[in-house]
Amino acid sequence: MPRVRIGIIILPDLRWQQAARRWRRAEEYGFARAWTYDHLGWRDLVDGPWFDAVPTLTAAAMVTSRIPLGTMVASPNFRHPVSFARQLTALDDVSNGRLILGVGAGAGGTSFDTTVLGGPPLTVRERADRFAEFTELLDLLLRTDRVTWRGDHYAAVDARSTPGCVQSPRVPFVVAANGPRTMKVAARFGQGWVTTGTKTDDLEQWWRSVTGAAERFTEVLDAAGRDPGSVDRYLSLDAAPVFSLSSAAYFADAVGRAGEAGFTDVSTHWPRPAGSYAGDESVLEAVAADVLPQWHDQLPDGGQQPPRSHRGQ
Repeated sequence: MPRVRIGIIILPDLRWQQAARRWRRAEEYGFARAWTYDHLGWRDLVDGPWFDAVPTLTAAAMVTSRIPLGTMVASPNFRHPVSFARQLTALDDVSNGRLILGVGAGAGGTSFDTTVLGGPPLTVRERADRFAEFTELLDLLLRTDRVTWRGDHYAAVDARSTPGCVQSPRVPFVVAANGPRTMKVAARFGQGWVTTGTKTDDLEQWWRSVTGAAERFTEVLDAAGRDPGSVDRYLSLDAAPVFSLSSAAYFADAVGRAGEAGFTDVSTHWPRPAGSYAGDESVLEAVAADVLPQWHDQLPDGGQQPPRSHRGQ
């Protein structure tokens, strides 16, 4: 049976007095990763409660002790590499080296993160260019004490990073990429790669899309001279047209299919009462009791091993 780590995404849509229990339970249940979204507002929740990812993850680090924590995913839509690098350094320190940075190009001009700042819509190519520069500069800032940079989208003048990340040489990047240009960014900077596949209402077509994406990413890694086995592969199960926690049986089958397709990691969402990812927490409890042990018992430390070392990359 393939090795697959199972992570959970907890939306930052509750006040911390309510949200803290979810993060504690994610660790107690034995999930291998715990993630949150990084947006200024998101879809049907724009008019409701919403909290920033960095303080949310900082608070989560204080109520957990083992589980790696991360963004799924941060983007250039409202982050600047210089200030974001400082936040990530602090978060890696507070969590004692448990931070994983999920990063992606960000949605187009229709996303709330873009429109709320009054920015012009960008083409797919422009977003890919900006993302490549964002990721390269962020990588440099997290590895180097002093950085001066002037690019097409960002500038830095003698930016400092002391004392640097707890993890060496920096926090690991999990790069979201579906297209060829962003896959090259993942191959260059990523210790992990994440895909959502192609949006469709046909479940089998979605599985074909993620399998095809995995095959294309292998080709990109080969072209970049990287061992395909050296990069973790993450799949967001809830990008499929069926919520992964619709039942414990469905979830177990989805994890198995992901493993067969070569994915090392999958993620689901904490069920919400209504709207996006609506579901019953009893299914989550059943998955924690019956499904997680089947996959994580084959992994060291219950599946919560730290991210693969990327020293020297």
